[in-house]
Amino acid sequence: MARRLRALAEIPVKELRGVGDKKVAGLAEMQIESVLDLLMHYPRRYIDRTQQAEIRTLQIGEEAMVLATVKRVVARRTRNRRSLVEVDVFDGSGYLHCTFFNQPWRARQLAAGTEAVFFGKLEMYRGRRQMTSPVVDLVGDRTGRMVPVYPQSEKSGLSTWDLAQWVEEALRRAGELADPLPASWRDELDVPGRTWAFSHIHNPESVGAARAARKRLALDELLRLQLALVMRKRALEREAKGIRHTIDGELVRRFHAKVPFALTGAQRRACEEIATDLAGPHPMHRLLQGDVGSGKTVVAVTALLMGVQGGYQGAFMAPTEVLAEQHFLGVRQLLADLSVRDDATLIGERPLRVELLTNRTTAKERERLAAGLRAGEVEMLIGTHALLTEGVEFARLGVVVIDEQHRFGVEQRALLRAKGDDPDVLVMTATPIPRTAAMLVYGDLDLTVLDELPQGRSPVATVWARGALEEAEAWRRVHEQVAAGHQAYVVCPLVEESERIQARSASVEFARLGAEELSGLRLGLLHGQMASRDKEAVMAAFRRGEVDVLVATTVVEVGVDVPNATVMVIEDAHRFGIAQLHQLRGRVGRAPAASWCYLLGETSTPEAEERLEALERTRDGFELAEVDLELRGEGSILGTRQKGRSDLRLASLRRDKDLVAEARRVAFAIVDADPHLTGHELLADELRLLVDEEEAEFLFKS
Repeated sequence: MARRLRALAEIPVKELRGVGDKKVAGLAEMQIESVLDLLMHYPRRYIDRTQQAEIRTLQIGEEAMVLATVKRVVARRTRNRRSLVEVDVFDGSGYLHCTFFNQPWRARQLAAGTEAVFFGKLEMYRGRRQMTSPVVDLVGDRTGRMVPVYPQSEKSGLSTWDLAQWVEEALRRAGELADPLPASWRDELDVPGRTWAFSHIHNPESVGAARAARKRLALDELLRLQLALVMRKRALEREAKGIRHTIDGELVRRFHAKVPFALTGAQRRACEEIATDLAGPHPMHRLLQGDVGSGKTVVAVTALLMGVQGGYQGAFMAPTEVLAEQHFLGVRQLLADLSVRDDATLIGERPLRVELLTNRTTAKERERLAAGLRAGEVEMLIGTHALLTEGVEFARLGVVVIDEQHRFGVEQRALLRAKGDDPDVLVMTATPIPRTAAMLVYGDLDLTVLDELPQGRSPVATVWARGALEEAEAWRRVHEQVAAGHQAYVVCPLVEESERIQARSASVEFARLGAEELSGLRLGLLHGQMASRDKEAVMAAFRRGEVDVLVATTVVEVGVDVPNATVMVIEDAHRFGIAQLHQLRGRVGRAPAASWCYLLGETSTPEAEERLEALERTRDGFELAEVDLELRGEGSILGTRQKGRSDLRLASLRRDKDLVAEARRVAFAIVDADPHLTGHELLADELRLLVDEEEAEFLFKS
C-alpha cells in the first residue's frame, strides 16, 4: 500500500542504520528529526561527473566546481591576528590553492586525504591558481553520473556523503508514495508522479530528470500554500455576512469634487473595484498595493466614505503613532467642509466627525470618544493598535482600512473585524512586491495595484554620493533649497552611537551637523525613543516650516507628508534595504518643485553596490522589488507571512513565477469544487501536516 507523508513524518531518523545519538543531534542542528524531514532536505546542487571541470582547464575569473583531494593543510595567524587556513588540493590534472580567513575549523574538516567539492572563483595569486573562501562540500567516494550535494551545517559535523547514505535508505523504506495530485492535473501540468520525483530529486539520472523532479516537488509546496490561502478566502466569504453598502451616494461625489487634483486612471479603477466589493454579498478583503506617492490615501478615504454615506462608521489603522497622527491631520484636512445628515440639528446635517485614538490619548478624551462612537456620532476613527483594545466599541462599523499590512498579523485583522458585523477590510501597503510574491504573501486577499503617479508630483533625482565631492554637493543642495524657502530631511540608521556598528547616529549627527555642514539652519531631531508629545511637537514645527532640516531615524519612512520638503539626505545608505530606501526617498517630490535624494556612504559588498545603483537608476518601486528579490531572495518577502512548516524549501519566486500562477489556478479549481477537500483526502491530510497548526485548525474547523 502506498505510504502517506504523515507515515514518514512519524518515523524518527534514529531508526535509520548508522544514526546514533551523536548523528541524531547533528541532524537536529539542520531541523531534521523524521524520515520525512530527511527526504525534504533537498540537494542544493549536483556534481555532473560527465561534465566535471578539471583544474588545469579553468580560466582566471571563472566560477567553477572541482572535485579534488586535499594534499596539504596549514593553519596560522596573520600579522593582524586573523585566522588563516591554507589548503592545497589536487584533482589529477593540476593543483589548486584554497585560502580560508577566520574559519579555523577548516583545518579539522579538510585533513590530508579528504575528498571534497570546492566551488568558487578562480584567481591567480603569486603565480598559483587560487580560490578564496570557496564553498566546500564533503562528498566522499560517490559513484554515478549525477552526485547530489546537500546543504550542511558546520555544527552538525555531518557530510553530504552521510546524508546521501541515509536518504537512500529512507527512499527504500518509503517505497511507493501516495500521490495527492490527481492524474488529470499531473497530465495537464506535465509533472511526474510523486514517487518518481522524490527518487530523482535525490538520485537523478540526468540534469533533465533532476529538473522534472524539482518542478513536481516545487509545485507541491506552492499548491499547499495556495490551497491554504484559497480555503481561507472562501471560508471567510462563506461564513461572513457582508454589508451591502450604498456606493453611489452624494458624499463620495462631493469628496472627489473637492480633491485639489484629478484622480488618476489607476485611482478610478481602484475605487470602482472597491465599490463592487462593498456592494456585493461578501465582506471585502482587498489589498491596495501602490508605489510611493501613488495616491493610496485618497482611495482609502473614498472606501471609508462609501461606508459612512450609508450610515456606517469607518476605522483607519496605522502601525505607528507618528503615522496615525499624520493620517489624522491629512484626512481631516481632506474632509473639511463635508457634512453628514443629522435630523437632530436645525439644518438637518452636521460636519463629518473624524477622531484620533493612540496610546497618548488621555483617559478623559477616551471617554468622550467612546461615547461618540457608541452613539454613532463619530464617522471615522483613525489610530494605532489602540483601536483593538476592549473599550473601543463602534455603533455600526462598516469599513476598515489597515495601513502597512506587514506590521499586522492575521490575528489583529480578525480582532478588528470582530468589532463590527464582518466589516469590509482594505489593506494598504506602500512596499511594492512582485505580483507573483503577492499571490503567496497576500493570497487570501484580492489585489488592486496603483501604478500611476498623480499630477503635480515631481520626479526625484537620486544621486549616490560615493565620495567627499558628491557629499559636499548634497549639503550645498540643502542650503540652496532652504534659502529658496524649502525644507530637507537627513536620515541616520541609529539613534545612539554603537561601537559594534560604525554608523552615524541621529543624536550625534544632529549636534555635529548643527556645528558643521548645516550650521546656521534651524534643525529638528526626531527618533522613535522620544516621548510621543515631543515627536508630535517636532513634526508639527516641521510641517509649519519652523524647522528647516529634520534629522531623523526611519520613523519618517512611511506616511510623513510635508510637500515643502525637497531634499532627502540618507547617511550610511548601504545599511538600508532597497524597499526602505525607496520609502524614504518618497518623503520628497510630493509637490511640483524639483526634488533630490542623496545616498551617502561607501559600500562594503557587491550587493550593497547593486542596491544603491538600482536606486540611482530607477524610481519604479515594482522594478526595485524585482531587484530586491534577485539580491536577497524569497526570505525578504516571505518573511512577511506567518511562518509555518510550509515555508518554501525548493520552490523559488524568482525561478518559478509561472508555477506560482499555475498552483493558484489549481487551488481555486479544487477548492471551488470541493470546499472542505472531502474528496481530496490526501491533500487535506498534507495541509494538516505541513501548514501552521493554527491555520490548519481554522481551515478544517467546519
